[in-house]
Amino acid sequence: MKNEPKVTERSFAGVRVEVATTASFDTVLSRLRDLTGQVTVSGVVDLAKTDISEAEYVKEVERKFVGSSGFMVFSAIDHGGWIAKFGIKRRTIRWILGNPLIAITMIRHDLTAGLFAPVELLLTECAGGEGCAVTYVRPSSLISIDDANPDLKEAALKLDAKFDALILNATTV
Repeated sequence: MKNEPKVTERSFAGVRVEVATTASFDTVLSRLRDLTGQVTVSGVVDLAKTDISEAEYVKEVERKFVGSSGFMVFSAIDHGGWIAKFGIKRRTIRWILGNPLIAITMIRHDLTAGLFAPVELLLTECAGGEGCAVTYVRPSSLISIDDANPDLKEAALKLDAKFDALILNATTV
C-alpha cells in the first residue's frame, strides 16, 4: 500500500492594486529602472555560496544589486513584444523584483512566504498611448493571509509600504 501525500487547500483573497497615471509608459519605465537595481536570481544565490559572513553578504547585496528604492529587478517579461502578433498593440511589461534582504524578514517567520517573494508588477500602456498603469497584488494580502503570525504580518506590511512607495515615486506626475 502506498503512502498518499496529504493535500491541504486554503482559500484566500489577494488585493489587486492598479495605479493609473498620465505619465507616459516610457517615463514610468525609466523611473522604475532608475529606482531599482538589477540582478539575476543566480547572481544573488552565487554570492550566497561564497565564503563570506552573513554581514558581508548583506553589505555586498546592498552594494552590488539594490537600487535606491530598496528593490532589484530579477526578470522582465516583455508581453508587448509578443501580444502584437495577436492584434494587441499596447506595450506591457511584467517585472519580477524584490530583495533577499527584505524577503528574509518574512521567510524567517514562514518559509511559505517565499511563494510570493519576490513580488511582481505589470506596467501597461493605456489605449491610445496616453498614460499608463502599474498593476500589482498587494504583497501582504498573499504572504500573511491571517493573523496567526503577527511577526510575519508586520514584515509583510513593511514590504507593502516599500513597494507602494516605489510605485508612487515612479508614477507621480
